[in-house]
Amino acid sequence: MRTEQLTATALEKVNFDKYLLANAVGKRAEAIANGAQALLDDNTADMKYVDIALQEIAEGKIIVSLEG
Repeated sequence: MRTEQLTATALEKVNFDKYLLANAVGKRAEAIANGAQALLDDNTADMKYVDIALQEIAEGKIIVSLEG
């Protein structure tokens, strides 16, 4: 899926709050960079951490909420 489509799908998951999405992607990308396991079924070896995080949110593998 193209980045634009992933972003649109991920925005739907966070009620179109682009700031919440940016924060969630940043935190998840940092976690992956620090050794967290990617939750995607795809081979992520050639993917950037931000792309992995965005796809995880778009696919609903990471739930983003305003709480904690």
